[in-house]
Amino acid sequence: MPDNQTFIEFHETLMRLSHSPEFISSRREKKLAALVEMCSSLLGVERVSVWRLGENHDALLCEVLHQPGDKGAITGPSSAKLSQQEHPSYFEALSARLIEASQALSDPRTRSFRDSYLAPVGIHSMLDAPIFDDGRLSGVFCLEALHPREWSLAELSFVAALADTVSLTNTHVAWLRSKQKLEYLTHFDSLTGLANLQSLRDRMDYLVDKVKRRGSGDFVMVWVDIDRLKAINDGLGPQVGDQVIAETARRLRELQLPGKDQLARIGGDEFALVLRNVGANGMLDDALNRIMAQLSLPINLAEQTLNISVSLGVCHYPGDGDSAETLLRGAEAAMYHAKQQGRAQACSFDTSIQATARSRFALERRLRAAIRDDQLSVFHQPILDAASHTLVSTEALVRWQHPERGWLSPIEFLDVARSAVLMYGLGECVLRAVCHERQQARLMGLAMPVTTINLAAEQVLDPGLPALVQSICKEFEVDQRELHFEVTEDSIQGDSRTLKGVLDQLVAGGSELAIDDFGTGYSSLSRLKHLPFSKLKIDRSFIRDIPDDEDDCAITLSILGLARGLNLSVVAEGVETPGQEHWLKEQGCDFLQGYRYSRPVPFDTLVEAFFKQPTVTAT
Repeated sequence: MPDNQTFIEFHETLMRLSHSPEFISSRREKKLAALVEMCSSLLGVERVSVWRLGENHDALLCEVLHQPGDKGAITGPSSAKLSQQEHPSYFEALSARLIEASQALSDPRTRSFRDSYLAPVGIHSMLDAPIFDDGRLSGVFCLEALHPREWSLAELSFVAALADTVSLTNTHVAWLRSKQKLEYLTHFDSLTGLANLQSLRDRMDYLVDKVKRRGSGDFVMVWVDIDRLKAINDGLGPQVGDQVIAETARRLRELQLPGKDQLARIGGDEFALVLRNVGANGMLDDALNRIMAQLSLPINLAEQTLNISVSLGVCHYPGDGDSAETLLRGAEAAMYHAKQQGRAQACSFDTSIQATARSRFALERRLRAAIRDDQLSVFHQPILDAASHTLVSTEALVRWQHPERGWLSPIEFLDVARSAVLMYGLGECVLRAVCHERQQARLMGLAMPVTTINLAAEQVLDPGLPALVQSICKEFEVDQRELHFEVTEDSIQGDSRTLKGVLDQLVAGGSELAIDDFGTGYSSLSRLKHLPFSKLKIDRSFIRDIPDDEDDCAITLSILGLARGLNLSVVAEGVETPGQEHWLKEQGCDFLQGYRYSRPVPFDTLVEAFFKQPTVTAT
């Protein structure tokens, strides 16, 4: 049969197989089995197999093997392994082209297999086609004849097409896995496996629409918040906190309740549960009591037993809201009210809570507009060199001049910003305000010291932050070396590749980084060692009672020692008295910050106080 006719028939057979509904719907393993079986039958080859490159890209592992001599048996992954270290000539040739080895025992590319593989099996000729995924070698489609054989041009082309078909199959499988992973991440929480907030919203929207269409029915949204989880994170570490969250999720999942519908994790330590048709005969009260009783049982971990409690907020549809969003807001407001009443209890949404919630939502609406219109301001608190009392930098602290309430400090609106997912935009607004003021100072001929800006977790976990910093610095003609950044310990929990990448890029751009509120969170030494921080800030809670409190003195000394060991400088926050200042200077603290030197002040006041005098001295 002429080569061109053979070529056509080979490829028509492959096309019929690869386009058949059965092949398309099969799992990858069955597709590979069908391809090797077809190849063996069509070309009359004794052994046909598919191999994949191992995780370290240094060896080929057999995935599937067809041997007609074994009654057409197709075997799955075998122990056969071809190491690149032992067969360098083969791997070098394979990475570039087909290997047509009619005399495999003597061919320079394949003879290294002779004693360990070819001779024991009885292989004389080989035809191997490389499989590439994303331009990289990922495996090989292998034909092995048990007698000397010359490979025709049609066979060479056909085997190359088979290798391409495997590559397409791999690409499709990778796409499906990526799609499934994205689907999972979009709708489920990775720690607990529960539905996430978006899934909960979708389900509640569906139930609201269903009740409206039917003209009857009701459901309840229960907001579940673990009390004092931050204390567990601070005292025992975030891993223990995650275990508590996971165990709470497990108990809620296994809890059998009448009308139980959707269960979701909607925040760090917050869950939501939808209960349907539980308004009669005390069913809701019974359900709430059972939730609280189940979640208050001791949690036994490796080395300790923890007793926790939860606060519940309850919101009814249709009575308390007409959409998923209003119900969520109402249940959250009721939960906060339960916490204010002493925690470990359930609270239903009512008119008094509604008034508080409306005030909070109004604040959120005003804050959103202020961020959008760049209406936030920054106050500056000086940081002094401990030895010379000279001004070395200032910390920028966000302030908001509310239209009715006047100047608001962060404690009055940051929680609202965080719950409304406004922290990244708020941080951008602060960065713009700082750069604008530095631009003004330059026009006034003032040489401003470095400005330190606080970064929230929502910012340092966003890969776009370094580019945003560079863009704003360019817009206001500010050298990025003039900006340093502070990150709280809570923001760097977990070994995140994204976090390290963001921090590394900020440092590469010229900024220095400090860990803020050090000693109140949880930082392992290995994490500090591998993240690009140059400074620690001792939290004011440890400074307040020194030098009289022995425990605070011991903690502060240990932080100073740790910093020296890691070659980090130290800033002490909250310095207010001469005694604190003197003790810190004696212990070698590098920098001081606090009301002893200045409260946070607006830019104009900072200029007046610190740039109209030749030197800066402690008051």
